[in-house]
Amino acid sequence: MNLSTLISSVNRGRGNKQEIVNEENPLATTSERDDSGHKFKLLTFFSLYIAQSVPMSLFSTLLPVLMREDNFSLTSIGLLQCIKLPWIIKFLWAPLVDRNTSNLKTYKKWIFCSEAVYAFLILAIALLNLKTDFLLILVLIVLSFVASGTQDIATDALTTLSFNRKERSRGNSMQSMGSFAGSLVGGGLLLVLYKYIGWTSTLLGLSVFVLIMLIPLYQYKDKSFTSHSGRVPIGMKDLLSFFRQRRIGSQLTFLILFNSGLIGTLAMLKPWLVDLHYPMAHIGLMFSVFGSLCGCIGSYFSGNIIRRWGRGKAATLYAICILFTGLYFAGLSHFGLLSTINLYIGIFFLWGSYGLATVLIYTIAMDYVRVGREGTDFTLQIVALHLSSMLVAVGSGKLADHLGYTTLFVVESLFALGSLLYVWFYFKKMHRA
Repeated sequence: MNLSTLISSVNRGRGNKQEIVNEENPLATTSERDDSGHKFKLLTFFSLYIAQSVPMSLFSTLLPVLMREDNFSLTSIGLLQCIKLPWIIKFLWAPLVDRNTSNLKTYKKWIFCSEAVYAFLILAIALLNLKTDFLLILVLIVLSFVASGTQDIATDALTTLSFNRKERSRGNSMQSMGSFAGSLVGGGLLLVLYKYIGWTSTLLGLSVFVLIMLIPLYQYKDKSFTSHSGRVPIGMKDLLSFFRQRRIGSQLTFLILFNSGLIGTLAMLKPWLVDLHYPMAHIGLMFSVFGSLCGCIGSYFSGNIIRRWGRGKAATLYAICILFTGLYFAGLSHFGLLSTINLYIGIFFLWGSYGLATVLIYTIAMDYVRVGREGTDFTLQIVALHLSSMLVAVGSGKLADHLGYTTLFVVESLFALGSLLYVWFYFKKMHRA
C-alpha cells in the first residue's frame, strides 16, 4: 500500500465516522431544538400575559392612593371601579375576534394591534395631569382596558390552539404566572419606583414595557399550529348556544364553586390586617409582594402537577389545599394566634392555593371550548367566574361586618368542603361519560 492509498483509506474512515456522527447528532439536535422551542413558546405566552397585567395592576393600586392624597372625594374614587368594566363585558366582542382569525399570522395581527393601542393610550395618560384631567384619564384608562381585553381574547384563543390537551396546563401556568407577576410588579415594585421618578416617567416606561413584551411573539413560529376560527360562521347567537351544550351546567358549577373557598378570604384579608393594626406599607408587602410571589410559585408547580397527575387528581389535591387554608385562618382568628409569622404562613397557603387552583380552572375551561369559537367560549367561562367572584367578595364583606372574621373563615371552609365533594362527583361523572 503506497502513501496515497493509505491517506485515502484514512480519509474514508474519517468520512464513515463523520457520517455516523451526522446520523446520530440530528436526533440529539432535534430533541434539543424541540426543548428550546417549547421553552420559547412558554416565554412568549408569559410575556403576553404579564404585558396586559402590569398596567392594570398599577392603575388599580396607584390611582386610589393618589386620588385620596389629592383630596378627591370618595365618590370620585368609587368611579375607578368602572375601569374594570371592559373585562366584564369583553365577551360581547369575542365573536368578532374569532370570526376574523384563521391562522397564526392573524392572531399575531390582533395581538400586535391591541397592544400597540394599549401602549399608545398609556403614553397619552402619562402626558396628562391627574388633578386637571381626571375624567379624560378615566376615559383613556377604560379604552386601554378595552384594548388589553381584546388582546386577552386573542391570546387565550392562541393559547388554547398552541398547546395540546396534555401540555395545555403548562401554557395556563404561564397565563397565571403572568397575572401574578403583573400584580407583583404593577402593584408592588412600580409603586416604589413611582416615589422616585413620578407619574409621567413611570407611565412612559410602562408603555415601552408593553411593546417590549411583544418581541417574543414577533419571533414566535409554530409550524404545527392549526385553527378553524374564521372558517366557522360565528355571531352573537353563539354566546347563547354555548350555554345549551350538554354538561355545560356541571362545568360552570365547577368553575364558580372551586375558588369560592378562597375568594372571600382574599377579599377580606386587607381589611382584617388593617383591623389588626398593621401599617399600610407592611400590608402592601404581605399582600402585593409576598402574596403575588406565592401565587407565581403555586402557578408554576400547578401546570406540571396537572400534566403528570391528570385533572381529576390535581383538582382533588387543590380542593384539599383550599379547605386546609380556610380551616387555618379560622383557627388563627378563633384562638387569637395572630403573630406575624403565622399570618405569613397563612398568606403562603392562601395565595399558593389560589395559584394552584387558577391554573386548573383555566386548563379545564379551555377543554370546554368549541372549534372555531375558542376565544368566545373561554371568555364566557372566565367572565362567569369573575362575576361569581365579585358576588362572593361582596357577600364576604357583609358577613364579616355582621358576624366577624372567624365566622367568615368558617363559612369559607364550608364552601371549600362543598367544592371538594363536588370535585369528586364532577370528575367521577366525567370519567363515566
